[in-house]
Amino acid sequence: MADTADITLLLDAAREGDRGALDRVLATLYQELHTMARRQLAGQHGQTLDATALVHEAYLKLIGRREAQFDDRAHFFAYAASAMRSVVVDYARQRLAQKRGGDLHRVTELPDDVEGGLRLDEDTLGLDTALTKLAAVDPRLAQVVELRYFAGLSELEIAALLERSERSIRRDWQKARLFLLASLKE
Repeated sequence: MADTADITLLLDAAREGDRGALDRVLATLYQELHTMARRQLAGQHGQTLDATALVHEAYLKLIGRREAQFDDRAHFFAYAASAMRSVVVDYARQRLAQKRGGDLHRVTELPDDVEGGLRLDEDTLGLDTALTKLAAVDPRLAQVVELRYFAGLSELEIAALLERSERSIRRDWQKARLFLLASLKE
């Protein structure tokens, strides 16, 4: 992982409006973002969305947000996870629209183990809707889901980023899963 002090200084400069600093942050953390994207797209052979495309699309979303303010490394990765979520959901919508006219079916499960990667199908769209509902109720739980499910971080990595205990992240993940499952079954 990149030096946290350097990243923090670059994030401070980016927050002050220095686009070059944001570019340097992204260049410094590119490999970590690419690894996250590759992990999440594992098993999606034959798709037009690959890890490099996902990182580049997420980058465009990150720099396109004028209100983007990164207080620290954790905040940056939360934004990156949100941008990756947006790209994956847009891709799934576009793919379904082309494939079946956009017909959706109900999702009734949310895997506890996200190591197998994201599915770029109706499940992702259902999850996105349920996650939006969760964010309205408890933004912290939604952030944990984005970091775990869309960024592919482990509970330990999320705990380190958010400066919380792994146990509290595990509880948040369990609460979020219950909420999302209930929303998906509605």
